[in-house]
Amino acid sequence: MTPNIKERESETERERDRERERQRESERERQRERERETERESREREERERREKGERKEREERERREREQRERRAREKRERREREEREERERDRERERESSIKSLFHNKEDDSNTSNKDTTETWSALSKVAGLCNRAEFKADQGGVPILKRETNGDASESALLKCIELQVGNVVKMRENNKKVAEIPFNSTNKYQVSIHEQEGNEDPRYLLVMKGAPERILDRCSTILLNGKEEPLDEALKEAFERAYLELGGMGERVLGFCHFYLDAEKFPRGFGFVCDEPPNFPLEDLCFVGLMSMIDPPRAAVPDAVSKCRSAGIKVIMVTGDHPITAKAIARGVGIISEETETVEDIAERLGVPVADVNPRDAKAIVVHGGQLKVAVTVTNVNFIVVAVVLIEVSDVSSEQLDDILKNHTEIVFARTSPQQKLIIVEGCQRQGSIVAVTGDGVNDSPALKKADIGRLIFDNLKKSIAYTLTSNIPEITPFLMFIIIGIPQPLGIITILCIDLGTDMVPAISLAYEKAESDIMKRKPRDPLHDKLVNERLIAMTYGQIGFIQALGGFFTYFVIMTENGFFPTRLFGIRAEWEDRDNQSVPDSYGQEWTYSQRKILEYTCHTAFFVSIVVVQWADLIICKTRKNSILKQKMTNNALNFGLVFETALAVLLCYTPGLSTGLRMYPLLAQWWFPAIPFSLLIFVYDECRRYIIRRHPGFPLRPSPTTVLSFAEHTLVMLVDLCQH
Repeated sequence: MTPNIKERESETERERDRERERQRESERERQRERERETERESREREERERREKGERKEREERERREREQRERRAREKRERREREEREERERDRERERESSIKSLFHNKEDDSNTSNKDTTETWSALSKVAGLCNRAEFKADQGGVPILKRETNGDASESALLKCIELQVGNVVKMRENNKKVAEIPFNSTNKYQVSIHEQEGNEDPRYLLVMKGAPERILDRCSTILLNGKEEPLDEALKEAFERAYLELGGMGERVLGFCHFYLDAEKFPRGFGFVCDEPPNFPLEDLCFVGLMSMIDPPRAAVPDAVSKCRSAGIKVIMVTGDHPITAKAIARGVGIISEETETVEDIAERLGVPVADVNPRDAKAIVVHGGQLKVAVTVTNVNFIVVAVVLIEVSDVSSEQLDDILKNHTEIVFARTSPQQKLIIVEGCQRQGSIVAVTGDGVNDSPALKKADIGRLIFDNLKKSIAYTLTSNIPEITPFLMFIIIGIPQPLGIITILCIDLGTDMVPAISLAYEKAESDIMKRKPRDPLHDKLVNERLIAMTYGQIGFIQALGGFFTYFVIMTENGFFPTRLFGIRAEWEDRDNQSVPDSYGQEWTYSQRKILEYTCHTAFFVSIVVVQWADLIICKTRKNSILKQKMTNNALNFGLVFETALAVLLCYTPGLSTGLRMYPLLAQWWFPAIPFSLLIFVYDECRRYIIRRHPGFPLRPSPTTVLSFAEHTLVMLVDLCQH
């Protein structure tokens, strides 16, 4: 019994173990289920978060697009409103201009006896001076066109006066026919007045009539009497003060004001047929004249000017206004276009606000200044400036020295120069350049020429950029063609990569930069304005010139030198064609030359690298001529002369660098450049001379026959040859 009991107990124990094992297994299964549930919940949570994140991103993107659309619509609405406002302002200015042509300001007089100003003697005299002292005229065949719409020949101010008198008085042509002009001193920016002398209509009064118009202050200075109610009265201080008030009122509205006076010449001193001399000094009086009146007109700036000034300011460009108008008018215009900001004050504004004399105000407290050009009488040397137009300060004490001008330019952000002459505009540009800035000048008249020429940005910099580009591009052809010949006809490589880098990053760098310092050609201000659509920095003509002509000659010079050295070493040109495979074979140690002499691989490579060096030197030699011909676009080098020291240094520099690279010991290993025999420098010289002579002939033909094609074509080759022969014959005859 005992064994059975033990067996049952053992069986029971095993059963309990199995039960415990099943429980543990069940527990593990539940644990795994919980883990799977947790993992599933985690995945669902992550998926939910991703979905929510995506929805949030889509919502943000949608909101961003909606916000951008709202901003775009608001911007478009704002731009449309601003455009409409600009157009409305432009229409208002146009209406004001047309109405101002009709309006006149003349001497105050008692018109109680008549309400029609056309019947007053003062108005008659004023209109007569304005009509006679005027060179503007209507173009032909405009009889049916309204007066204000007629086209004219002449200055804009004189055209406005012509239309005004034509509207108010009548036929100006008939007025001029009845008062024949016998002498005239044209307006110039120095005197700021115009004078003409006329025979009077009819034979009742044999006296000549002298009429003058110009800057009001200049006219008043030459007058001792004034025409009031048709009678001459002494010009006393009270009348001068009335003149100043009227001038300030009109000029303060931004109107251009002109003064008018006349004088009847003594018939005994100036009888009919008298020979008037208008050169300095004239043989007729220009003092003690009779002041007749003032006329004002509006010459509104274009609607785009304020925006252009604002953009210049935001770009860090300082804008300076230089004008021939009176300081008062200039200041009003400058404020109108934003050159003088609304919140900026001049010394006059500060003095008026504080109720103190102008002399008690520190000029540096005013950001804006208006300077009278008459004070700029000091010659100034050159240096560099940022573009200007701003500030106005009227200085009435001593002349402005160069130090004072520098102080004005340095310490005032908004500057206006008024009543300036061409020489004074030049002084202003030079003063700006002394501040170390780059100067750009805009102008549309002959009076602006000196300043335009002196500025850093303009025709000269465009010319010099074009010359530098032409010089740089030319060497591309002799650098590219060796590789083309190496591939196409299978000759040993004439020029290596290292030597090309020595040209582009070494010998050509300083000469290309030196062309930026080339002085202006003598005809630079006689050329027509360039066409921005066709006359670009790099155009067809420049490409044809650099690649098709000069570059081709340079390549010929390089290959000539290459074949000379190969021939001297036993490889005739005919032997070189197709030899590339043998030449580059490292295992072939016995490549025969034209004489049958065998060359090992190392010997061939030394000869090849020597040719690389010679080709490099030949490019330097022909680039001498290329640099010299790039000095001018049309003028002869003999006229331009070699006065550019930077360019002369460039010639010496590239030659010295070429010598250094050729003969410095050890460079045969580093740069694969080998010393050359002295005679190997000379084969390229004839090609350098050919470039010089060819381009001198080309420029001669262009000067003699403007419009002759600059780029070669089959239809112009014969013509070019004919012109060249004619030129050579002319040279021989001289």
